[in-house]
Amino acid sequence: MRREPRQRHVESRVLSRGRRRTRYVWTTGLVVGAVTAGLLGGVSPATAKPAPDDPRTTLSLPSPPGGDDVRVLVFHASATEESPVVDAGIEAIETIGRTGPAATRFTIEATDDASVFTKPRLGRFNAVVFLTGGGDVLDADQEAGLEAYVEAGGGFLGLHDAARTEPYSDWFGGLIGARPAKTNPTAVQRAVVEVGDRRHPATKSLPLEWKRPDKWLNWATNPSGTVHTVARVRENSYQPGAGANGADHPVSWCRDYDGGRSFYTAMGGTADSYQETDFRAHLRGALHWTTRLVRADCRAAINANYTAERLTKPNQPGQNDQIGEPHGLVTAKDGRVFYIGRGGADASRPVVTDWNDPEIGKGQGEIHIWDPKTNQVTLAGSLTVFGNKGGGDELVKNEEGLLGIELDPRFADNGWVYLHYTPHARIDRNARTAQRYVSRFTLNRATGKLDLSSEKVLLSWPVQIHSCCHAGGGMAWDSRGNLYIATGDNNSSQFSGGYSGNNPEPHYKGLSFADARRTAGNTNNLNGKILRIHPEQDGTYTLPEGNLFTGEETAEGGGKTRGEIYVMGVRNPARIAVDPETDTLYAGWVGPDAGAPSTTWGPAKYDTFAAITEAGNHGWPYCMGNKQPYRDRNLPDPAKPLGWYDCDAPKNESPNNDGLVNLPPVTGNTIWYSPQGGAPDFPRDANGVPSYRQEESTYLLPWLKGGGQATMNGPVYRFDESSTSTVKWPSYWDGKWFVGDFYDQDQPRHAVLTDPKTVGKGGLPVHAENLKKIIPVGADGIRNLMDWKFGPDGALYVLDYGRGFFTSDARSALWRVTYKGGPATPAAVDVVRKETVR
Repeated sequence: MRREPRQRHVESRVLSRGRRRTRYVWTTGLVVGAVTAGLLGGVSPATAKPAPDDPRTTLSLPSPPGGDDVRVLVFHASATEESPVVDAGIEAIETIGRTGPAATRFTIEATDDASVFTKPRLGRFNAVVFLTGGGDVLDADQEAGLEAYVEAGGGFLGLHDAARTEPYSDWFGGLIGARPAKTNPTAVQRAVVEVGDRRHPATKSLPLEWKRPDKWLNWATNPSGTVHTVARVRENSYQPGAGANGADHPVSWCRDYDGGRSFYTAMGGTADSYQETDFRAHLRGALHWTTRLVRADCRAAINANYTAERLTKPNQPGQNDQIGEPHGLVTAKDGRVFYIGRGGADASRPVVTDWNDPEIGKGQGEIHIWDPKTNQVTLAGSLTVFGNKGGGDELVKNEEGLLGIELDPRFADNGWVYLHYTPHARIDRNARTAQRYVSRFTLNRATGKLDLSSEKVLLSWPVQIHSCCHAGGGMAWDSRGNLYIATGDNNSSQFSGGYSGNNPEPHYKGLSFADARRTAGNTNNLNGKILRIHPEQDGTYTLPEGNLFTGEETAEGGGKTRGEIYVMGVRNPARIAVDPETDTLYAGWVGPDAGAPSTTWGPAKYDTFAAITEAGNHGWPYCMGNKQPYRDRNLPDPAKPLGWYDCDAPKNESPNNDGLVNLPPVTGNTIWYSPQGGAPDFPRDANGVPSYRQEESTYLLPWLKGGGQATMNGPVYRFDESSTSTVKWPSYWDGKWFVGDFYDQDQPRHAVLTDPKTVGKGGLPVHAENLKKIIPVGADGIRNLMDWKFGPDGALYVLDYGRGFFTSDARSALWRVTYKGGPATPAAVDVVRKETVR
């Protein structure tokens, strides 16, 4: 259609700075009456009201058009010279309206006459678009008209400079969601837009990493968490200037506001933007939602829509009736949560550290069950484990114990529970070794207790227990009934200056405890690995195809591989998860202790996350991060360096190695972080060796940082459309991978997106968003994240370790995080063309 001829610019009416406009009762042809949520067709009540309504604000509007009469008003007034984007913007919106499927078409009218907001004809429009310049373009009555229109269920779309419009109006600032900072870059710059919402109609068809030129605004106050952000601009892809917002820089967002719907994009600052196919697709989806042509979720990323609830009480004095030393959880299909305690008890209980005492390290690894039907906890059983030695240095403390739990895929039928633990009865105090077990037990349905006599040991292997640490422990199933078992490198953190754990000399009675080449880097050792087996009905297991080794390799004389190994070269993978939709394995492991990179020895401590799509070698103790090598050590003086390891062809030349010398090439990891920042990288020489000069480092993932750091890998969320749960997390999070850290300060607690084209091949995540306001941190929150998994109800269950080490305390707890934001909007009955409901 042809738009109306433009009128001259309306006169700017500027109010005193900081003053909120007074709302007036309208007398210009509008009917006086109470504003209700249904005036534009029964839209749900407001979910965001930054200020209470003035009782004098009144409006009665006819229901907006539907059927063949969907209309959009494009308002383009400016207090200064008209923006050069106006013509391009009007043409783009007009084209969007008259193209595409018939069920999503609409007509537009364009004007810069602000008196439209004081006339009854405003009710003819499904949505209003502000293609405005900066400044004050509405008088008090006109703003009250727009406000009443939104309160009655109208839709609003703001483009770029609309964030500068009505600068003294708190209500309009809330409608937009954020105001520009004092300092903004003025030049057109090409940047990368991270499209985090893969479900909203405005973004679902866009590239994950959308590269485009525009004028980019900075925000005086970051709106993330108060609005539903659908896209962010990556600041390290352009020059944001002094007003930069950092790693979280929203660029497009939406929310249900004051009875209506508001969508804003800071993009569209150039006329050329409106010619872009992808940008028009972005506008099309935004217009479809604001006009009520389609439904969309604009509530999922708003922090206030989540509730974190502590499910367990503190233990009674001297007891572990509610929880042990938290170390892992799993959810059953009936909603029960099974969680384990490693072996540490109440701090008041003594521990035995004397190797001459047969009771050394004896503890109880407990299995508790929380039942959603009763909201009660029961102690289902406990195993006598080795590992309860309290704190101290690495020749005193120990991380063995009850380390992992999983339920059989047919648990509802057979009651089988798999436990990964270190039985105290199998320790050798003379040699200071133990056996690690993965065993199957049966839960007695009648008593709700674990039948300890039902144990079937599937797999066992030796571990040294003279020195702490790195026990691993997590387990997970894939869709083919394969069980993944994470094992730590069973190696001391000392004796290498915090760099590669490759010192061959320290040993106890001939058994090395500081050389991870004996364990993680050894193809013939089950420590420092992620194993994959297929448990059988009789309590044995078989080996699935596709593991890293078959166990029958003849290389280097044969007998030097273990067929259970799926992933080698991991240090301490406490938590693993398998995406039930793709069978991708997700894992995280704790790195060494060096606080900074060394030009002599290699990278600083990197904690690591990896998305793993096939068997491989992930590097430790030869390489870390994106294939950054460590240096070999000399003998008889391991303090002297030799050459750099070759990540593409690593060799295990340790005197403690009984596996292959020639190892599989190293696969780069997905996420790594150090005290300095996320994904440190360095210039490399002709041999591919990084400089490791901290002043030359770049940080490829600026949204995370370490310090004190201990990765806690989380799940990939999968939304269940068929679930009737009222607390399930929304579909917005579907396919996002949850990565976190034991600590809660600068360390990660994020949901990330990976690119299917590069996942499993060392590709970096393409998007991340912070979860610390949803999964609360701090003294009264979940400070020490130990494990987290989604239940069948779609809620997130989280273990907080507590506030001490090697013990349980009053803050040790099981939590649940639920969603209360409600369904997508508008309500299905309010979609103006019913055939487009989705």
